[in-house]
Amino acid sequence: MSTYDPILDAADIDRILTRISHEILEIHKGAGNLTLIGIQTRGVTIAKRIQSKIHEIEGVIIPTGSIDITLYRDDWTRISQHPIVQNTDIPFSVDGIQIVLVDDVLFTGRTIRAAMDAIIDFGRPDRIELAVLVDRGHRELPIEANYVGKHIETRRSETVNVFLSENDGIDRVVIE
Repeated sequence: MSTYDPILDAADIDRILTRISHEILEIHKGAGNLTLIGIQTRGVTIAKRIQSKIHEIEGVIIPTGSIDITLYRDDWTRISQHPIVQNTDIPFSVDGIQIVLVDDVLFTGRTIRAAMDAIIDFGRPDRIELAVLVDRGHRELPIEANYVGKHIETRRSETVNVFLSENDGIDRVVIE
C-alpha cells in the first residue's frame, strides 16, 4: 500500500472514534472520575475528538490533557541529539482518577511505556487504560490496548501514517 491507498478514510475514523467513545462509557458506566490524556501529537487530537463525542453522548465534558514523552523514551538519543519537546498540559490532579491514555498507533509499546512513566511523575492514578486508533502489532513490551479502532497487519519495515484534519488537513490512515 502507499499514501494513495488509504486503509481508513474520514468516515472510517469517525465511526471508529464513536465506537471507542461508547466502549469507554460502557466500561466505566458513564463519565464520572474519567479523564483523557493524549500523547503528542495526534494522540492529543484523537483525545479531543473522543472528549467531544463523549460530550455529545453524555452531555459531560471530561477533563482532557496532553503529554509529551520525548524525554521519557528509552531511545531518544538514538532518534535525535536535539529532540523537539512539545507541550505537556495536565490541568488536573491524576491522583485517584481513571485515565484513558490516547495515541494514534500502537507499535512496539515503547511510547506507551514512556507515557505511563511520565503520568506517574504527576501522581498516582487509580487506573490507566489505553485507546488507540490503530494497533499494528510487533510489540517489544507487554503492552496491550483496552480500546482499539482497527488491528492492521504490517511488516516491521512498513510505516503506518495517521493524518488528521486538525494537523494535516485530511483524515486518513495509510501504510507506506
